[in-house]
Amino acid sequence: MYTLKDDVFKGMRPQIHEEAFVAPQVFLSGDVRVGKYSSLWPGVVARGDVNYISVGECSNVQDLVCLHVADDAPCIIGDYVTVGHGAVLHGCEIEDHVLIGMSATVLTGAKIGRGSIIAAGALVKENDVIPPNSLVVGVPGKIVRTQDRIETIHAQAIKYKCEWAIEYGVKPDIGGELYHGEKII
Repeated sequence: MYTLKDDVFKGMRPQIHEEAFVAPQVFLSGDVRVGKYSSLWPGVVARGDVNYISVGECSNVQDLVCLHVADDAPCIIGDYVTVGHGAVLHGCEIEDHVLIGMSATVLTGAKIGRGSIIAAGALVKENDVIPPNSLVVGVPGKIVRTQDRIETIHAQAIKYKCEWAIEYGVKPDIGGELYHGEKII
């Protein structure tokens, strides 16, 4: 478990929920907030020096991710977000239930809509606004698919996970979402 060391920057110290996991190899500095059940894995660097970083509930920030801010742009990560290995998030907003692929980059002022997927290695440019349920690929990132397909894939994955979980007597808690019939609740 992470222990606070000399992480105070200009009087600001990271705030980590008691039920969050922060690996000991993580570097946190300044105004960094980590929510309940979230996890930061080895090699993550999160510097809340000139603005704040917020990681919501049940999100995971994987190995070697860089989280940073700008004077006029905090780094906000919503609930149930996965940030893949080696990604860079700089002064951007990531809404709930988003997947940021490995080595993807999201630049200052960008906003990623709920349910979106940013593919591995993709680049979301400064101030880009990605609508909910989008799939973004490439450099620079382009939206190649939207809502209909993404929602179907998401619902199908949850449906199968819940069915197998129930079959084997495991509580079907899928990131706070459960599948009932044809919709996610």
